[in-house]
Amino acid sequence: MRTSERRSLVPLSPRGWAIPLVFLAVALVTAVFSRGGLSNSTTVALTYLTVILFAAATLPLWVAVTASLVAMLCFNFFFLPPVGTLTIADPHNWVALAAFLLVSLVASHLSSTVRAREREALERRDAMARLFDLGRDILIMTGGRQALTALAQVVARRFELDYVGICTPTDDGWDIADAGSVPAPLPDDVLNEAYARASRRIEFDASERAYIGHQPITVGGAVVQLVPLRAGAVAVGLLAASGRPVEPGTLDALGGLVAIAMERATLLEERRAAEFAHQREELQSALLASLGHDLRTPLTAIRVAASNLQGTLPDEDRREQAALVLSEVERLTRLFQNILEMARIDAGAVTAEQRWVHAGELIEVARELVAPALAGHAVHVTGDTSALVRLDPRLTASALSHLLENAAQYSPAGADIDIAVGIGPADLTLAVADRGPGLAPAEHAHVFDRFYRGQAGKPREGTGMGLSIARGLLAAEGGRVWADNRPGGGAVFTIAVPAEWRQASMSAADLQPPTEAMP
Repeated sequence: MRTSERRSLVPLSPRGWAIPLVFLAVALVTAVFSRGGLSNSTTVALTYLTVILFAAATLPLWVAVTASLVAMLCFNFFFLPPVGTLTIADPHNWVALAAFLLVSLVASHLSSTVRAREREALERRDAMARLFDLGRDILIMTGGRQALTALAQVVARRFELDYVGICTPTDDGWDIADAGSVPAPLPDDVLNEAYARASRRIEFDASERAYIGHQPITVGGAVVQLVPLRAGAVAVGLLAASGRPVEPGTLDALGGLVAIAMERATLLEERRAAEFAHQREELQSALLASLGHDLRTPLTAIRVAASNLQGTLPDEDRREQAALVLSEVERLTRLFQNILEMARIDAGAVTAEQRWVHAGELIEVARELVAPALAGHAVHVTGDTSALVRLDPRLTASALSHLLENAAQYSPAGADIDIAVGIGPADLTLAVADRGPGLAPAEHAHVFDRFYRGQAGKPREGTGMGLSIARGLLAAEGGRVWADNRPGGGAVFTIAVPAEWRQASMSAADLQPPTEAMP
């Protein structure tokens, strides 16, 4: 049941029931004292006064005044001689009756004034609480164009307004971020006039406790308040608000908070842009440094080996130098392949093509891709490698090769590398464990960043792109990768790829082994 329907079922509010009760109480006091034979005028007057004070403390002023007049008439008719008439014989009774009426009216007025001050204090407290809550909301907001729309929604919700619009001037007119249940189209000429008036001067209106510049307009039958938004002494826009009445001082404070929020959003955008530019410069510097180092080393080795091959060398030395040239060429090929893979990830050009393959074939292809890096390391595979899995073998094998290369770089010479294969209900996991120094606590948050190289046991070579590339390749097929430390020392990098699986019962014609990692 809606709120309006629930309210329609209540015929009278508690105050509505209290109004007739006051007059019933006056009648009851009159009946009790007149029929009971109590003729002490002081007692009767004080009893009437008690009823009137109760009415003045809980009901509107007109009810208390009306009750005072009714009580005065009853007091005169039933208790002041001659009883039964409205005439007063004793002059002292005139004084008593006038004093009774005066006290009743003064008490009613004072009580009404106190309740009005109480109501005003509660409204101001409510406004302060709303402003405080809005300030907290502003502190957790982010920058961007959507921030102003979110800010308008928060203002409308906090102050229970039908419409809130944050209007900022642009070269083409007005940019309005609005919210609320009752849209209010704001004419540009009205906004221009209000903005021009807000930009002229700043004067404080002490009676309204607000700076001048507020302008009420009527849009679609609704009254919309236009409040200047100022950053310091400069007008930066207008706040449009309609709905329940809000006092000018609160609207002015609300406009100040909205202006601060707009300035904060702008500063956040500028800081984000500066951080992005700084990160881009750092990435460029790191890329140039890594490429400079990783290009210089193999090129130097190739130049020395080529110079040696030009001379007269024994066959064994010649074969050794030729093998060195081939090894460094493969290293350069791997470097440029990493650069191409990173470029494709940045461009969003990596797509997944699922096929049925053996889990063991993924491992074999990955080992072949980084065979030079794995030289001198024994690779031990555990788990079910004969099961068939349906996934993208190129992306998975390429990502696994980067983990194997990273494990070889950070493991001591001759140390073993372990690969654990796990097949779950809906995914394939491949965990690569090395016997290196492991990961420091602070490295977990950065180990997959571009060009990041571990602080402990830095490798002799590598650009720091491998783990970042592996994460990007896996993301293209809905997979993920994470890092942990293994008990006893070393790091464990685990791949999880969504995959169907079944036992190896398919024909060889249905299988397409991953002969290459990335085209």
